[in-house]
Amino acid sequence: MSWCLEVWGDYACFTRPEMKVERVSYDVMTPSAARAIYEAILWKPAIRWHITRIDVLEPIKWISVRRNEVGKIFTGPTQAHLDGRSGDPMGFAVEDYRQQRAGLFLRDVRYRIHAWFEFIPQEKRIRNKSVTPEFWADSEEASQFVNANENEGKYAAMFERRARKGQCFHRPYLGCREFACDFKLVDPSHDLPPSIEKTDDLGWMLYDLNFEDPQDPQPMFFRALLENGTINTDRNSVEVRG
Repeated sequence: MSWCLEVWGDYACFTRPEMKVERVSYDVMTPSAARAIYEAILWKPAIRWHITRIDVLEPIKWISVRRNEVGKIFTGPTQAHLDGRSGDPMGFAVEDYRQQRAGLFLRDVRYRIHAWFEFIPQEKRIRNKSVTPEFWADSEEASQFVNANENEGKYAAMFERRARKGQCFHRPYLGCREFACDFKLVDPSHDLPPSIEKTDDLGWMLYDLNFEDPQDPQPMFFRALLENGTINTDRNSVEVRG
C-alpha cells in the first residue's frame, strides 16, 4: 500500500554534503528529506519508509541569504551538573559562537511525494533507527498498538488517520528545521496539478544514510534524473551507490 503527500513551504535547503560551510541546496528535495517528512507524521520501529517518486510542482527558484548561525552544539547537563558537584556553567553564550554564513536556498517550493512502508518483524527491528524517538499520541494509542495483534494494517490505518487530520509528532521541515512546511494527504488517482515541464540531469544526489552501523551511518547516492518534473527514487529501479 502506498500514499502520496503534497508538501509546500516558503524556503527549503537540501544541503549538498560537499558544501556544508556555505550552504548550497540541491535543485530538488532529496529522498532522505522526503522520508523525514513521512517519519514526522508516523515512525515506529516496526516500519521503514521507502520513497518511490518525487513530483516537482513549482518552478525551481533560488534565493541567496546571509544569516547568522551558532557554530557550536549545545550539550546537555552532565551527571555532575545534576548532582550540583560541578562548578562549570551549563550552556554557552550565543554571542561567543555566532557566525555569519551565506546560503543558496530554494524558495516557494511544492512537491508531491509518493511512498510506502515496509513492515519489519519484531526480531529484525534492532537495526531500524530514526533520528527521532518513538512517540505515541497518548496512552490509549500506545496500549492499543504495543504487542496487541500487531500487523501492517494497523500502522497503515494509523498513518492515514494522522495524515488526514494534519497530525504530526514534530513539525515537518524542508531540509533545515527552520524551514517548516505544510502537508496534506492526496489521492494521486484524482485530478491533481501537473508537475513542471522540465527534464534535466541533476547529477549525483544524496539518497539516504545507511544505518546498518548506527554509530557510523554512511551516505548513499543516486543519479537524479528529472523527467517532466518527476524524479524516480524507487530503489528497485534506480542504482544506489555508497
